[in-house]
Amino acid sequence: MRRVPARGGPLDWLRRPARRAATALAALALFAGTALTATGTAAAAPQAWTPKPSPMTTPWTGQVPVDTPLPEYPRPQLTRPDWANLNGIWDFAITSADAGQPASFTEQIRVPFVAESALSGIQRRITQNDKLWYKRTFTVPAGWNGRRVQLNFGASDWRTTVWVNGRQAGAAHSGGFDAFSHDITDLLNGGTNTLVVSVWDPTETGGQAVGKQRIRDVAPHPGGGIFYTAASGIWQTVWLEPTAAARVARLDMVPDPVNGRLKVTVRGTGTSGHQARVTVSSGGTTVGTATGAVGAEFTVPVPSPRLWTPDDPFLYDIKVDLLSGTTVVDSVGSYTGMRTIGLASVGGHQRPVLNGKFVFQTGTLDQGYWPDGIYTAPTDAALRYDLQKHKDLGFNMVRKHIKVEPQRWFYWADRLGLLVWQDMPSMDLRTPDSGARVQWEAEYDRVIDQHRSSPSLVVWVNQNEGWGQYDQARIADKVKAYDPSRLVDNMSGVNCCGSVDGGNGDLVDDHVYVGPGTTVPSATRAAVLGEFGGLGLKVPGHEWYPGGGFSYEDQASTAHLNNRFVGLLDAIRQVRMPRGLSASVYTEITDVENEANGLLTYDRQVVKVDEARVRAANRALIDASRGTTTPITLPTGLKSLRVTTPGYTDRYVRHRDGAVFTEVVGAGGDALLKNDATWRIVPGLANNTCYSFESRNYPGQYLRHREYRVYKEAGTGDLFRADATFCPVPGANGGVRLSAYNFPEQYLRHYNAELWLATPGGSHTYDSPALFAEDTTWSVEAPWAP
Repeated sequence: MRRVPARGGPLDWLRRPARRAATALAALALFAGTALTATGTAAAAPQAWTPKPSPMTTPWTGQVPVDTPLPEYPRPQLTRPDWANLNGIWDFAITSADAGQPASFTEQIRVPFVAESALSGIQRRITQNDKLWYKRTFTVPAGWNGRRVQLNFGASDWRTTVWVNGRQAGAAHSGGFDAFSHDITDLLNGGTNTLVVSVWDPTETGGQAVGKQRIRDVAPHPGGGIFYTAASGIWQTVWLEPTAAARVARLDMVPDPVNGRLKVTVRGTGTSGHQARVTVSSGGTTVGTATGAVGAEFTVPVPSPRLWTPDDPFLYDIKVDLLSGTTVVDSVGSYTGMRTIGLASVGGHQRPVLNGKFVFQTGTLDQGYWPDGIYTAPTDAALRYDLQKHKDLGFNMVRKHIKVEPQRWFYWADRLGLLVWQDMPSMDLRTPDSGARVQWEAEYDRVIDQHRSSPSLVVWVNQNEGWGQYDQARIADKVKAYDPSRLVDNMSGVNCCGSVDGGNGDLVDDHVYVGPGTTVPSATRAAVLGEFGGLGLKVPGHEWYPGGGFSYEDQASTAHLNNRFVGLLDAIRQVRMPRGLSASVYTEITDVENEANGLLTYDRQVVKVDEARVRAANRALIDASRGTTTPITLPTGLKSLRVTTPGYTDRYVRHRDGAVFTEVVGAGGDALLKNDATWRIVPGLANNTCYSFESRNYPGQYLRHREYRVYKEAGTGDLFRADATFCPVPGANGGVRLSAYNFPEQYLRHYNAELWLATPGGSHTYDSPALFAEDTTWSVEAPWAP
């Protein structure tokens, strides 16, 4: 497995480790073009610490620095030049959940890796009965004198309380997926300061957003299903930052390329009466600038904008100056991409449109788990790697599944060009009480606020498969009102697991394993496949628990996996996309613990599929969506279906004793044979954009698949109608292939003169790859019998 080198560019400085600079003024002068500056010093605990052995090692496991893990600037969309990274070795202790600060801290932990992880050096099961305690010292640089000092946490799961020099900093923070800060200026002593942090995390025993976390043994073990090891405590970067008393606290940006402008709201602290000047630039050249009141929306001109797309993820640089009169009291940097996302009728179907145009969104389910760091990627290069592999495999979208990543993950998605569907992490499966609902919605608001300016983020996914579900319609309306610039998915997997569709939002979202199923749009919502696939392949030497892996459909070999997966993508392109499907999310980009569904192994050491072939299939799907999406049609009325496989072109589809075969039919054939080889093509019994094939001499009986074999049968009910409906797609040499309506990846095939539903990459003898395309291509001919 090769590691992809980072590319340079106008925002290249955001990916570099922080370096010391002489003064804040010098750093400000180089604000938009150089490495950010970590000017703080921090006294770490004695270096007796060592990591624990990881159950699986990624290419980056051994590259994590002891003292300075994840040294990159953690907040790319609101940057300042001076900061101090507090990641590294902290003193550590675990007490009972109701205990106060311990008298001694007898262990050490590497922050920001969770206590359950090998990279933390603790690697221990944490339960609701435990409280985690962290302690370290730091000094504030003399160059920060006269400024306020902010203590920032990227994320800590779940209830986090902070003390500086024995005094509590602000209120305890409840939330596992949002960033938070404390102004600690008044708690500092002018010398060596002591920082103590406690974290209590009840995981699934509480009522909070928990995602896929469950309290489990941290060592690999059998079972676990679709839930994984918990991640307790600090799991994102902790850092100090000097600011003015009046400062920019948040930057909300909504691109409006149609009108050649960027809508901006600068939110601040201590900014009464202040104004903000926003400058948009590209390559150091100013594109537009405007000044407006802090806290109110105003616009900045961006004439003839270069649009952000997955194929051209162009980013503009942003600089914000906070003004008191004419004096600049604070400056921050950021970036934006000029794009729109919306919903429109395209070819008679509701479709998501990027910059006013439909482009099929093909992506994977990305759980964001690591065998060495669990919730925290070992390095920034690792964090980028999974997104880069999406690009390498031809995907243009990623669904971040019930986890919210660090802000640098969004930066890489913005920069590499991936459309992001962001799930709000689910609560436990039970119905939440009123307190849990208030907490979950408040955290969701904060998550939206912290990521609302990311150009890659295009969909908010509120709930998943009914887990902790409540008030689906109200929440969808609330999220849409809170962020009207994006699409909203009220429930991913409305057809699954007892979930209840709120009936609103922008998407109808089904989960179909293996799929791709038959999801169709409504008059107001686009149709998407929020999960499908789950094709499994265990790679010896790269299993979390050897022999314990599971999948939705095991594959016998790499060849089977490639054929099966590409067959699913082809079925989406040829069958489902023309009939209204607009996006699909494959499960999944990597194996996760005992899930063996990944395109990559859990340790990221092996790519299981043929990258070039998968990339070509994804590219074909995306490219097809830019052209006509109208399904192909067949002539109706009496017709015959001829084999096109070389050497067998004198054979036709005919029924005999209820089963269906191919047989040689010629002008000299008897009347019964000709009648049996004649079919009436009619609009599909299950969907009138597809077709059904009625026997000429047995009206009311149709070609119908049952347990893969094809018969001539009569019947009623939804299942029969679906089994008796076939959708035509282009075949070889001008012929057609007939895809099963309810199993779009399976095609009508003759094999040893019998008719079967055959699956590319399938495990049956009639799925044989030899002559597969030819055997599944048919010529619609004049009828043998009138």
